[in-house]
Amino acid sequence: ALLRKLVRHIASGFLTAMAARYAVRTTVVPEGAAVPEKVQLKLARDKTLAEEKTVAVAVAKKDHEEQRAALKNRTQEYEKEYSDYQKKLIDLRREAKLGGNFFVEPEAKLLFVVRIVGIIKLSPKPRKVLQLLRLKQLHNGVFLKVNKPILQMLKLVQPYVTYGYPSL
Repeated sequence: ALLRKLVRHIASGFLTAMAARYAVRTTVVPEGAAVPEKVQLKLARDKTLAEEKTVAVAVAKKDHEEQRAALKNRTQEYEKEYSDYQKKLIDLRREAKLGGNFFVEPEAKLLFVVRIVGIIKLSPKPRKVLQLLRLKQLHNGVFLKVNKPILQMLKLVQPYVTYGYPSL
């Protein structure tokens, strides 16, 4: 029953947060000494807290190791995916060169836009477009997906922003 309750507490996140940060009081009572009932209750409570803490620390450590392993695997998969994509692009460039053709580089899918002009003497239309692009004050920057409406808006506000394609 205690273990079930403990597992429920762990699942709720109570003990994992408590796990390693809090010290549990350890009181040593000399053998044969008369111990008041309240002190015995405190000793019993501290003993159960210490047991719960050791279990919680072990569970938290195991969870942390699992998360780290999953993160490492995900990172390796992404790294492999990006390197495969780069190799594929290199192969396509070489193929085009051998065939005497041109290779058209793939267009970027992401833009980073920074506002470089303040609000003074700004006409209403570019002001509204900057607001739609979430560029409400000077030196604000946003990542935007490249699509036709975004590019049209960027043409309208080109004197007031600078943008580029980030390397991933």
